[in-house]
Amino acid sequence: MLSFPIERVRDVLARGRDDAATNGGFRNPYYGLRPGEGEQAGVWLVGDHGVYLMSNGVLTDGQTPLVAYAVECDPTSNADWWETKRQTFGGDDGIDFIDASELETMITASPKATHLCIEFLMDSMQLSLVERP
Repeated sequence: MLSFPIERVRDVLARGRDDAATNGGFRNPYYGLRPGEGEQAGVWLVGDHGVYLMSNGVLTDGQTPLVAYAVECDPTSNADWWETKRQTFGGDDGIDFIDASELETMITASPKATHLCIEFLMDSMQLSLVERP
């Protein structure tokens, strides 16, 4: 299971919306292969050099998206990030879309939650919120 601090999740969601409002919408996570799919407010769960949530608003040339690494899979602070990525997300790179409205509904319903947790099951992901000291 991977966990992301709720405040960082909120920051990534807000940045995506800001970028979309400023630059004309949301990016397509499928490199244009599935137009109209995933071009909405949300975050991308990305597995490559670590596992992180990434803002998905359209960017200007040279602009970078905001990312929030999983606590357990941040290459800048966790020496075992690769093994954690392999055991949770898998060894290959990939992107999964998480809808902003569903995520925000979860966060609102759990005001004491401090972390978004993502568990990878055989053929799905399970999102939950937890309160940590």
